[in-house]
Amino acid sequence: MGNGVNLKKMTEAMRKLKSKLMRTGLIAQGTITERRIERRRRRGGRTKSNAEYGPYYQWTFKRKGKTVTVNLSGRQEKTFRKAIDENRNVENIISEMRDLSLEILNLKTEGVKKRKRG
Repeated sequence: MGNGVNLKKMTEAMRKLKSKLMRTGLIAQGTITERRIERRRRRGGRTKSNAEYGPYYQWTFKRKGKTVTVNLSGRQEKTFRKAIDENRNVENIISEMRDLSLEILNLKTEGVKKRKRG
Protein backbone atom coordinates (compact mmCIF):
# COMPACT_ATOMS: atom_id res chain seq x y z
CA MET A 1 0.00 0.00 0.00
CA GLY A 2 2.89 2.36 0.78
CA ASN A 3 4.28 2.23 -2.74
CA GLY A 4 0.91 3.15 -4.27
CA VAL A 5 0.59 6.22 -2.03
CA ASN A 6 4.19 7.24 -2.75
CA LEU A 7 3.65 6.78 -6.47
CA LYS A 8 0.52 8.93 -6.39
CA LYS A 9 2.33 11.72 -4.48
CA MET A 10 5.30 11.56 -6.84
CA THR A 11 3.05 11.65 -9.91
CA GLU A 12 1.30 14.74 -8.51
CA ALA A 13 4.68 16.37 -7.79
CA MET A 14 5.72 15.63 -11.39
CA ARG A 15 2.51 17.22 -12.67
CA LYS A 16 3.26 20.39 -10.65
CA LEU A 17 6.82 20.54 -12.01
CA LYS A 18 5.51 20.19 -15.58
CA SER A 19 3.08 23.03 -14.90
CA LYS A 20 5.93 25.26 -13.67
CA LEU A 21 7.91 24.42 -16.80
CA MET A 22 4.98 25.39 -19.03
CA ARG A 23 4.92 28.90 -17.51
CA THR A 24 8.55 29.53 -18.44
CA GLY A 25 9.35 32.72 -20.33
CA LEU A 26 12.38 33.54 -22.45
CA ILE A 27 15.58 31.76 -21.46
CA ALA A 28 19.27 32.43 -22.09
CA GLN A 29 22.45 30.86 -20.79
CA GLY A 30 25.42 32.81 -19.59
CA THR A 31 26.53 35.50 -17.18
CA ILE A 32 26.21 39.26 -17.15
CA THR A 33 29.08 41.32 -15.80
CA GLU A 34 28.87 45.00 -14.88
CA ARG A 35 32.03 46.96 -15.61
CA ARG A 36 33.14 50.46 -14.72
CA ILE A 37 36.20 52.28 -15.97
CA GLU A 38 38.12 54.70 -13.79
CA ARG A 39 40.54 57.14 -15.40
CA ARG A 40 42.60 60.03 -14.15
CA ARG A 41 41.87 63.34 -15.78
CA ARG A 42 44.82 65.53 -16.72
CA ARG A 43 44.65 69.18 -17.51
CA GLY A 44 47.60 71.40 -18.10
CA GLY A 45 50.13 68.84 -16.86
CA ARG A 46 48.41 68.42 -13.50
CA THR A 47 46.37 65.43 -12.44
CA LYS A 48 42.80 66.31 -11.55
CA SER A 49 40.22 64.05 -9.91
CA ASN A 50 39.41 60.56 -11.14
CA ALA A 51 36.56 60.12 -13.58
CA GLU A 52 34.39 57.01 -13.58
CA TYR A 53 32.65 55.82 -16.72
CA GLY A 54 29.94 53.22 -16.97
CA PRO A 55 28.35 51.01 -16.04
CA TYR A 56 28.97 48.85 -19.07
CA TYR A 57 27.33 45.43 -19.31
CA GLN A 58 28.79 42.33 -20.90
CA TRP A 59 26.97 39.05 -21.50
CA THR A 60 29.27 36.03 -21.71
CA PHE A 61 28.14 32.58 -22.87
CA LYS A 62 29.40 29.47 -24.67
CA ARG A 63 28.63 28.74 -28.32
CA LYS A 64 30.02 25.54 -29.84
CA GLY A 65 32.58 25.28 -27.03
CA LYS A 66 33.85 28.84 -27.51
CA THR A 67 33.32 31.74 -25.12
CA VAL A 68 31.40 34.61 -26.67
CA THR A 69 31.13 38.08 -25.12
CA VAL A 70 28.48 40.60 -26.18
CA ASN A 71 28.19 44.20 -24.99
CA LEU A 72 24.69 45.12 -23.81
CA SER A 73 22.83 48.37 -23.27
CA GLY A 74 21.19 49.06 -19.90
CA ARG A 75 17.78 48.00 -21.24
CA GLN A 76 19.19 44.83 -22.73
CA GLU A 77 20.92 44.01 -19.44
CA LYS A 78 17.60 43.93 -17.55
CA THR A 79 15.91 41.75 -20.18
CA PHE A 80 18.86 39.37 -20.56
CA ARG A 81 19.34 39.07 -16.79
CA LYS A 82 15.67 38.06 -16.45
CA ALA A 83 16.13 35.43 -19.20
CA ILE A 84 19.28 34.09 -17.49
CA ASP A 85 17.44 33.84 -14.16
CA GLU A 86 14.60 32.05 -15.94
CA ASN A 87 17.10 29.61 -17.46
CA ARG A 88 18.45 28.79 -13.99
CA ASN A 89 14.89 28.13 -12.80
CA VAL A 90 14.32 25.80 -15.78
CA GLU A 91 17.54 23.91 -15.00
CA ASN A 92 16.45 23.48 -11.35
CA ILE A 93 13.00 22.23 -12.39
CA ILE A 94 14.51 19.75 -14.86
CA SER A 95 16.94 18.50 -12.22
CA GLU A 96 14.02 17.90 -9.84
CA MET A 97 12.09 16.16 -12.63
CA ARG A 98 15.05 13.84 -13.35
CA ASP A 99 15.35 12.86 -9.69
CA LEU A 100 11.61 12.31 -9.35
CA SER A 101 11.45 10.38 -12.64
CA LEU A 102 14.13 8.00 -11.40
CA GLU A 103 12.19 7.36 -8.20
CA ILE A 104 8.95 6.75 -10.15
CA LEU A 105 10.72 4.44 -12.61
CA ASN A 106 12.18 2.41 -9.74
CA LEU A 107 8.75 2.07 -8.13
CA LYS A 108 6.98 1.15 -11.40
CA THR A 109 9.49 -1.38 -12.69
CA GLU A 110 11.00 -4.52 -11.31
CA GLY A 111 14.76 -4.79 -11.34
CA VAL A 112 17.02 -7.77 -11.92
CA LYS A 113 16.70 -10.32 -9.15
CA LYS A 114 19.93 -10.82 -7.29
CA ARG A 115 21.16 -14.33 -6.68
CA LYS A 116 22.08 -15.39 -3.22
CA ARG A 117 25.67 -16.34 -2.63
CA GLY A 118 26.04 -19.99 -1.95
